[in-house]
Amino acid sequence: MAIADFIHLKVRSAYSLTEGANKVDAIVSLAKANAMPAVAVTDRNNLFGALEFSQYAAKGGIQPITGCELGIRREDGTGNSPPGKIVPADWLTLLVQNETGYRNLMRLVSRAHLEFKAGSLSALPLSELEGNTEGLLGLAGYAGSALGRLLLAGQMPAATHLLERLQSLFDGRLYLELQRHGEDAERRIEPALIDLAYQRGVPLVATNDVHYPKAEMYEAHDVLLCIEQGAHIEDPNRRRLTPEHYFKSAAEMREVFADLPEACDNTLTIARRCAYMPAPRKPILPRYTKLAGRAEKEALQEMAETGLMALKEGGRLSPDIEFKAYQDRLSYELDMIEKMGFSGYFLIVADFIQWAKDHSIPVGPGRGSGAGSLVAWSLKITDLDPLRWGLIFERFLNPERVSMPDFDIDFCQDKRDQVIRYVRDEYGHDRVAAIITFGKLQARAVLRDVGRVLGMPYGQVDRICKLVPNNPAKPVTLAQALEGEQLLKEQYAADEEIKRLIDLALQLEGLYRNASTHAAGVVIGDRPLDELVPLYRDTDNKESLPATQFNMKWVETAGLVKFDFLGLKTLTVIEKACELVGRDRIDVAKIPLDDEPTFKMLAKGDAYGVFQMEGSGMRDILAKLKPNRFEDLIALVALYRPGPMDDIPTYISVKNGQEKPDYLHPSLKPILEETYGIMVYQEQVMQIARVLSGYSLGGADLLRRAMGKKIQSEMDAQRALFVEGARKNEVEEARASMIFDKVAKFAGYGFNKCHSAPYALVAYQTAYLKANHPVEFFAASMTLDMGNADKLGNFRRELERLQIPLLPPDINKSMAEFAVERTDDGKLGVRYALAAIKGVGRDAMNRLAEERAANGLFKDLFDVAERLDQRVINKRLLESLVKAGAFDSLNRNRAQTFGAVEALSRHSQATHEARGSDQNSLFGDDTAQRRPPLPKVPDWAPMERLQNEFAAIGFYLSSHPLAAYERSLERLRVIRAADLAALLTRGVAGRIKLAGTVIDRQERTSAKGNRFAFVQCSDQSGAFELTVFSELLGSKRDLLEAGQAILVSADGRLDGEQVKLTAQTVEKLEDAVANAAAGLRIELSDPTALEPLRKALEGKRGRSRVTLVVPMPDDGEAEVTLPGSYSIAAGLRDTIGGLPGIAQVEEI
Repeated sequence: MAIADFIHLKVRSAYSLTEGANKVDAIVSLAKANAMPAVAVTDRNNLFGALEFSQYAAKGGIQPITGCELGIRREDGTGNSPPGKIVPADWLTLLVQNETGYRNLMRLVSRAHLEFKAGSLSALPLSELEGNTEGLLGLAGYAGSALGRLLLAGQMPAATHLLERLQSLFDGRLYLELQRHGEDAERRIEPALIDLAYQRGVPLVATNDVHYPKAEMYEAHDVLLCIEQGAHIEDPNRRRLTPEHYFKSAAEMREVFADLPEACDNTLTIARRCAYMPAPRKPILPRYTKLAGRAEKEALQEMAETGLMALKEGGRLSPDIEFKAYQDRLSYELDMIEKMGFSGYFLIVADFIQWAKDHSIPVGPGRGSGAGSLVAWSLKITDLDPLRWGLIFERFLNPERVSMPDFDIDFCQDKRDQVIRYVRDEYGHDRVAAIITFGKLQARAVLRDVGRVLGMPYGQVDRICKLVPNNPAKPVTLAQALEGEQLLKEQYAADEEIKRLIDLALQLEGLYRNASTHAAGVVIGDRPLDELVPLYRDTDNKESLPATQFNMKWVETAGLVKFDFLGLKTLTVIEKACELVGRDRIDVAKIPLDDEPTFKMLAKGDAYGVFQMEGSGMRDILAKLKPNRFEDLIALVALYRPGPMDDIPTYISVKNGQEKPDYLHPSLKPILEETYGIMVYQEQVMQIARVLSGYSLGGADLLRRAMGKKIQSEMDAQRALFVEGARKNEVEEARASMIFDKVAKFAGYGFNKCHSAPYALVAYQTAYLKANHPVEFFAASMTLDMGNADKLGNFRRELERLQIPLLPPDINKSMAEFAVERTDDGKLGVRYALAAIKGVGRDAMNRLAEERAANGLFKDLFDVAERLDQRVINKRLLESLVKAGAFDSLNRNRAQTFGAVEALSRHSQATHEARGSDQNSLFGDDTAQRRPPLPKVPDWAPMERLQNEFAAIGFYLSSHPLAAYERSLERLRVIRAADLAALLTRGVAGRIKLAGTVIDRQERTSAKGNRFAFVQCSDQSGAFELTVFSELLGSKRDLLEAGQAILVSADGRLDGEQVKLTAQTVEKLEDAVANAAAGLRIELSDPTALEPLRKALEGKRGRSRVTLVVPMPDDGEAEVTLPGSYSIAAGLRDTIGGLPGIAQVEEI
């Protein structure tokens, strides 16, 4: 097939975020389909796809031309950009000729982002190109370039001067770019551009600014531009392109430029001049900085041997394993690490981990296959003995399959950035970077975006989105959903508007929407990183860590080595808990792994708050399993996931002696005995292959990987090897083949013990703290979940269950964080955090606590206002504190304090202004005289008090609206929310009766157009959600308002660990309990309450009795039952409870 006589030199890939709609692999396919021997990708201001594109192109037999459309800052008349002012950019297209050009382009693009970013725009001054253009071709002149802009403005002298500058920058390497998309600006500048080209001897080149692959995609791409601009499709002022911005054939381009054939010819000339593609590199390891004249091998050996001796002297080695076994393993690993060239990698990881530990930054025990290395343990990279726990080195580094080691290091999430800062300081700020990631337009997101652009009603789009299955672990594409979801298919076929929505979304799905930074990955280079990869920064803060422009896959292909700095919240919880207990009382690294209280607690299923074990399903399994050794926890972490979960009942039965283990073959008993005959870990696959069939551990790792991939040809070859090896060990062929099948089935979902053991250790540490230091553990846990009201509510219920007091927020006792406090009766309790109250910032509450510590407790409300300035005191903050009850110790009447908020805020401001202006020194301190009076108002009624508390805290703290109904609910046989999961697990006959206070109602429309609602409710034990369908919703909507107390009859089921409830009947709770209440017991604090009480009870005849407890002059009290009987509804209870002189109202 003859090659095309035109080559596209200006193609935007999907990496021109929300601008280009050409996927990288599709660009190569388009070039092949059009017989173009080469093609250029020139994304705007980035090289995100440069390496990926070159690899796809090389594989497809197409010459890749690497390029970029670089932002050039506009200059004023002096040739300088106005300082500090964000000005628009012009664009200059650069194409790479050779390796020098590629290096220069990487440097230029990197500098644009790192040094010349203003807001979201990265643009270099033209002067920055001086000395950095060798190996680069320049394309200038189209309407978006500086030259095109000047010509359009009729500024011919300035355009000529600029062209001269460009010619000097690109000597013999500059082309003037002609585009014919049918835009007015192009037509107006073309004659002058051609004249300039001939006058200055600059060759012309024809380009089409390719934004999308086919002409038919114009509408979809137009929608993409709207998504980027946040615009509606009909907006007349938004940016648009023409229908000509697609990947045209050579014939189409020749026809468009029929009058200027040389402009098309030059595309071939340029392609011949560009003879370079970025290529993959072998890993480039940075140099360890503390060698002190030693070779890396010597330094590693010295540190590892010293570390092993320290472990021995500290009593950390297993007494059941000879020291020589440790020495032999260390020697073997050191030899393998050196042969594979990874000594420096171990040294660097050990260096920043040691720095973190030296600076009191909690570090995790090391997870992932790295835990299988004794060298890593000796260097304090990991915190588990791989020999004691049977962890295999070859699972981490396999001499038969050399690949980069990869330690996953967890740091305390609050201090992770300090470690990265150390690495930057130690290895060079220009040699350390984060790794970029790209957010995609996935099925549901793209439907929402397109629907918004088209102006479709939110409810209609939301309904369609809900028909697309949501599986974050394995996202479902729109095409798959359309194929597999019948309702979606019906909507697509029946409604033209929905068909248009989905058709457009299908074309845009999978395109990149934005760039962000990988949560953990950091690369460290042996030289400035912009010599190896282009760099990016998503902010104009020059101090922030830059990111590579290649994502995880391609940054490693480019030769950079990734180090994982993960932030693990649980480490911060452990750290805070240990601080609260006292460093002199606990060292979490040295706690015994056989602590009886810890295993007793776990055996009861009491694991809420325990890392990896707090889900209801896991707690249920713990109660059945009754773990009594650390190995059980390692196994449980590995088993509790889809696939292996099916083996949990057998594991439990064998452990508890109800079933005999099956070891498959006597020789495999030592391998499977620890897990009761069940394959739990990938390491067991490797050990079985070694023992039964004579594999090396490296070969066994290859077998494990082959089994995981399930490639039939590989499986057949491995089966033959496995069976033949087993035959040599006198295992009959049929049994060997049967074992191979079992191992192969397991290997598809088996878990890495090196990953499971460290996670089990962190889980055990949290369980140990909960069992032995529960108050400190909960205070720390609640501090780390301060912004999650649901979790705080769950922790509150745990504290209640364990009879640990949760002390209310108090302006004179609470800290910003949750704290441990000894109560008057000597018990330890958790004091509620001020910063956990909604609308109250941590900084402000820290200042409050500092002021209190420095100058003593606050005496009254005015003292608070006068001592705290406007950084702490504002109307919204004070209102939240009042609602939460934080001022109760200064004034018990919350309504009065709330009514005084405005006056207190003004008084605070006036006091601090007076102090600032020295008025007090001139006229004396009149602060006390200026104090405003407090409003004379009755306190909030109990229900109003609780509703305000809920608004400020997110759950009911001091009591619950249902507390008043407790006896009646027992009589009505109402189920508590906390008991639902257990009840449904056991199986429940008939409907479930529930009572709750409505927190929120969210209404939806089903695919068939019917209204339904999700109603969130809470009772004293927890929260639950009801689904209420249209008929019931229509008749009971008024009862499903926030704050209403309801009685519900519902059908329930378990979906995984989630309780699903469908309401069948709903009624007002006070109506239901009015007949169930036996009576009220009313305590009076003042006999004057009798008259208002008589009026409140007047006319309320029913079936319940009322008893009064009246104080007597001799400090005694008299109990009197009123004659007659009364109807006791909750409204009446609230009314009585709010009367002056009433101390308490309770059901009897």
